[in-house]
Amino acid sequence: MSRAENKYQAERWLLTADEDLRAARAIFAAEFFAQACFLAQQAGEKAVKAIWYLMDADPWGHSIKRLIVEFPHKAILPDLETLAEKAALLDKFYIPTRYPNGLPDLTPGQIYGKDDAERGIEAAEMLIAASRDYIGDIGVGPPQKT
Repeated sequence: MSRAENKYQAERWLLTADEDLRAARAIFAAEFFAQACFLAQQAGEKAVKAIWYLMDADPWGHSIKRLIVEFPHKAILPDLETLAEKAALLDKFYIPTRYPNGLPDLTPGQIYGKDDAERGIEAAEMLIAASRDYIGDIGVGPPQKT
């Protein structure tokens, strides 16, 4: 892809991460904490995948920590250790926040609480901010056909 196309795809992924984060906050306000945790995970995953797309790389999988640790241009990511720590927290929300068979005996709504959702939202905010810092402002639009 061209550099303009890479930037466009990255911005699309980052915009979707922002939307997932807004949904996480709305669901948090309604006290559906397990669902807010999952949407925070989705926001963080999409934010990290955005920087992969910017670099014309192929992000595969759903482990945010792995996507950070294996990122081919680590030097561009400030505070890699903190980002990996936040990513690891969000990775814990990928399956068990959605499926009752991911937990022993109880449902996700019985396990995940307000503190979990707050920490997840804060982690997603940090990953989105780090991605945005690198990608730049959203709104460039699709690349022009030549």
